[in-house]
Amino acid sequence: MKKLIIILTLLVSNSLLMAQTDDLSVEAFSARMKTIEKSTGEQFGNKDYAALEKTLMESVELFSQLSKENQKRFKQVQSDFNYYNLACLYSLQNRKKEAVAAFEKCVTEWGFTNYTHAKADTDLDNIRNDKRFIALMQTIREKGDYLYILRQAGKYEAADAAGLPRFTYEDANSGVLKNVKEYFNLDSVAGQGDEISKIMNLMTWVHNAIRHDGNNYALCEFDAIDFYNYHKATGKGVNCRGLAIMLNECYLAMGFKSRYITCLPKDKNDPDCHVINCVYSETLQKWLWMDPSFNAYVKDENGNFLSIAEVRERLINDKPLFLNHDANWNNERQETKENYLDSYMAKNLYRLQCPAASSFNPESRYRGSNQTYISLYPVDYEDSTTNPSEVIVHDPEYFWQKP
Repeated sequence: MKKLIIILTLLVSNSLLMAQTDDLSVEAFSARMKTIEKSTGEQFGNKDYAALEKTLMESVELFSQLSKENQKRFKQVQSDFNYYNLACLYSLQNRKKEAVAAFEKCVTEWGFTNYTHAKADTDLDNIRNDKRFIALMQTIREKGDYLYILRQAGKYEAADAAGLPRFTYEDANSGVLKNVKEYFNLDSVAGQGDEISKIMNLMTWVHNAIRHDGNNYALCEFDAIDFYNYHKATGKGVNCRGLAIMLNECYLAMGFKSRYITCLPKDKNDPDCHVINCVYSETLQKWLWMDPSFNAYVKDENGNFLSIAEVRERLINDKPLFLNHDANWNNERQETKENYLDSYMAKNLYRLQCPAASSFNPESRYRGSNQTYISLYPVDYEDSTTNPSEVIVHDPEYFWQKP
């Protein structure tokens, strides 16, 4: 049984639409699905399979009452909940043909791609040797096994950097960064410890200062002070980009060379990405992975701090990675290495992008921005789009050059 039932509430509550004539409104659909979600959980727990099948078929029928447009918007309800759970239900009852048919429907018609979950889900064990099931699993592996996809990525290659943009870092003595430092009393935040402790203290402070909300594109200027005041005034969280920009300005204000890095998947149609920070340690002579959204950093088996480049390479080569034990989401849910690195970040380390100029208010929401972005792609990645503000490179030494 697919345990990620919460997806129903998230999908529906984030995209409420107006009711449409002769179609079920999203609000009515949402209300009914909350009841169905509760019922299926209870029925699965009680192994009341007859009632569970009836509830899931009711959910399929309810989904059919949505407009075609809303069915496209909420197709994961069909793939990740309705037909996936039917496949699990039939498999548990050893109704193999029906189980494979339901799994095929959730994959081929509704776009199910969660390979990692399906691979580990014991509810599907009764159909694992079925040839159709094996073929379907291979199909979704090409789209949803993110470690596999990352490991199939093309290599990088060295190139002549002549003519490419220079990476620049705003000086800590600039008026705006001095203002950031004073406004947040960053000397006190960073503490009196060594360089690494200061870097970590600043990240943890940003993590605790503003709630992370991946769905909220804050209505304010894109700088540390405005993000902070927006959160305090509205109570709303800020997405990962906002948190990374805030931390980046705090690092710059304290004299650390820093960038915020947009970590992107292979699939350009996938709207999900993640933005984290890399900060240069003069002590260690390397860039360090710092993620304020999850208060996360990564080490190797010897306790050495790792960079984004090193984490990516270790994921590809199946080398040990250790996430800090206090990595978490909004101090509410502990983050695990398996979820954060092996799944989420493995997906989002296929392509990397950052501004050439690391500065205060780098993507001004209201005043315009002439920012140039530099993207590091594998050599075989095909990109048919053209963006005049983006420079694509394949040379990691250029991209990760010492500041």
